Amino acid sequence: MLQSNPPFLQHYGALLRHPTEFPALECDEPKNGVGMEECQLPLIDLNDLNCENKRERVACCRAIRRASSEWGFFQVVNHGISPELIQRMRREQVKLFQTPFESKTTCGLLNNSYRWGTPTATSPKQFSWSEAFHIPLSQISEGTCYGEYNSLREVTKEFAAAMSKLARLLAGVLAENLGNQKSVFEDICDESTCFLRLNRYPTCPISPEIFGLVPHTDSDFLTILCQDQVGGLQLMKDSQWVAAKPNKDALVVNIGDLFQAWSNNLYKSVEHRVMANRTTERYSIAYFLCPSYDSLIASCTEPSIYRKFTFGEYRSQVQEDVKTTGYKVGLPRFLL
Repeated sequence: MLQSNPPFLQHYGALLRHPTEFPALECDEPKNGVGMEECQLPLIDLNDLNCENKRERVACCRAIRRASSEWGFFQVVNHGISPELIQRMRREQVKLFQTPFESKTTCGLLNNSYRWGTPTATSPKQFSWSEAFHIPLSQISEGTCYGEYNSLREVTKEFAAAMSKLARLLAGVLAENLGNQKSVFEDICDESTCFLRLNRYPTCPISPEIFGLVPHTDSDFLTILCQDQVGGLQLMKDSQWVAAKPNKDALVVNIGDLFQAWSNNLYKSVEHRVMANRTTERYSIAYFLCPSYDSLIASCTEPSIYRKFTFGEYRSQVQEDVKTTGYKVGLPRFLL
C-alpha cells in the first residue's frame, strides 16, 4: 500500500545531522508543555449580536473587544455554520489527505497548493510536523482543481462561503469597536487574497516535543479555526504558553498582525503553535481574512505605533525574513 504520510523522519533527521549557518528559532523549554493545564478560551455567543435587546448586543461586542485585547483569541458558538456542514467538510478533508504522498505532490490538486513540513527550516526547532492544502478562495470554484475529488468541490465552496460570511461579521464588529465603518472590509478584502487552509498533523513517533506547527503569528486581519477534539493548540498568554481546550461546539478566532497594526496595538496578534501528538492525528481547517495586496494598513488612532504599509509590502518582508533568517519577524519591522 502506498504511503500517505510525507517523509517527515528523513527531513527531520537531516536537520539534526546538518546544522547550517542560519540562526535557529529560539523557543521556550520545555516545548511540549507536558503537564500544562488546559485553559478555556473566552467563549462568546454570537446569537447576542442579533438580539433585539440592545444591551445584550453591546455586551457581546464588548466581550469580543475585551477578548481580542486581553487574549488575542476567543471562541464563538451559534456562529451559523451547521454541524452537518462541518462533518461533511471533515469527511472530505480526511479522504483527501489519505491520498498517497506522491499523488499529493504531483497531481496539482487544489491549485497545486499542497505543502508539508517546513521547506525553509534550517534546524529542528523550525520544522513543522504537518501537511496542508493552502487554497486561495479565487480557486475554490475551479472544477479543474479537484481532479477526481468531485464531492470535495461542492462542500468546500459551501464551507468557504460560510466562513467568509462569519469572518466579515466578526471583522465588522472589531472595526466598529475601533470607531470604523464595518463596511471597510467589504471594500478591501476579496477572494483574490483570502484563503482556506486544510491541515493534517500526522502522529509523530519521535517525541511529544515536536512542533506540529512552529510558533508564529498570522499575517492577516483575523483567522477562524475549525478543529477536531484532539487538542494541541497553544498560545502565549502573560509570557507563558497555555494549552487551549477544544470545544466541540465552538470555532476558534484569533487576531492577526494587520488588526494589531490597524488597532494601534489595542487588539493583540498573539504567538501560537501546535504540538504534535504521538498517538492521534489531528485535523483542522483555517480561514484567513486578508485584504488586497495594495491595501494600505494604517493605525486608526494617533500617535501611531507603526508606519503605514501595504499588505503586499508586509507579505514580501515576512517572506524575505523567513528566507534569510529562518523565522518571521513581522510587525516589529514596521515600528516607527
